[in-house]
Amino acid sequence: MEKQKKIRVGILFGGKSAEHEVSLRSAKNVYEALDKEKYEPILIGIDKRGKWLLEDRSRFLLERGNASQEERGEPVALVPQSDGAITNFERPSASEKIDVVFPVLHGTFGEDGTVQGLLKLANIPFVGAGVLGSAVGMDKDVMKRILRDAGIPIAKFKTFRGNDKISFEAVSEGLGVPLFVKPANLGSSVGVHKAHDEKEFRAAVKDAFRYDRKILIEEYIKGREIECSVLGNEEPTASLAGEVIPTHEFYSYEAKYLDENGAALEIPAKLPGEIMKRVQDMAVRAFRALECEGMARVDFFLKENGDLFVNEINTIPGFTSISMYPKLWEASGISYSELVDRLIMLAIERFEKESRLKTSYFSG
Repeated sequence: MEKQKKIRVGILFGGKSAEHEVSLRSAKNVYEALDKEKYEPILIGIDKRGKWLLEDRSRFLLERGNASQEERGEPVALVPQSDGAITNFERPSASEKIDVVFPVLHGTFGEDGTVQGLLKLANIPFVGAGVLGSAVGMDKDVMKRILRDAGIPIAKFKTFRGNDKISFEAVSEGLGVPLFVKPANLGSSVGVHKAHDEKEFRAAVKDAFRYDRKILIEEYIKGREIECSVLGNEEPTASLAGEVIPTHEFYSYEAKYLDENGAALEIPAKLPGEIMKRVQDMAVRAFRALECEGMARVDFFLKENGDLFVNEINTIPGFTSISMYPKLWEASGISYSELVDRLIMLAIERFEKESRLKTSYFSG
């Protein structure tokens, strides 16, 4: 019997983002979780300048995914209508052909629809949300407006751009104090600050504008931080919910990635059955409203009186060994390796369905 050909999975990681290092850790875990009997992984790193490099696998693994992905490997590119051919600039005859891409990119130039658009032009299946879902999920301003329109509870917020006049007095009068200040298009709590007074507010606004031309200022909701993972395309399902219990003032970048004692993760969260069901239902509603596919992690605030608010959605959630997305599915009965397998199959299934769509009014 002829041996079945392995599916070649391009693991795309790194990127021009403040979340570059987090991506490397996630990529290492995805690589290790792949069933090597079924999949052949191809590592494609993107350095901080945006250059794509075909990775030396042993060097990447030896460094344990913690060092910056800089100037290592051979420069490559993915071009429109290449059907998965990765062009190797140094050795064109050695170009790689991949069957599906697993983007493990967090933040701008990876989670925001830019790479997803390139992958669609290249006519190759890819894991996770498409162009629209990725872009909407990345822009907190647009995301919150769509959630609000869908009747999904969110925190009150105001949006500002660089040339706007921002008055602490006016903002705090409408939203209260303390306030959260965030770049509109970034994740992992990079550039996010909790401001208790005008001095902290001004410093927070200045720092947020270092990362984006648009920022959000939100009311502070005192409540438990609940997270729920969603998996699927047309018929998404939600995992059991988990709870983040930060030891820092809030779940900052430092608490997530630099301080191993920055937060306790309670999986599953200690919630009454009715509230657990509400979290799961609202997670799926948010996933659908924001045009997501494949995967997403939905983050909530749960107030003491039982009110539930969606904080945000992450269309490429962390895949490190301690990340909530895979750990929640593990608690729900799906192992890390099985989860990666399902995500790849969902990507191929969507691609095949889209390939059957008509592209010309006059064709048969």
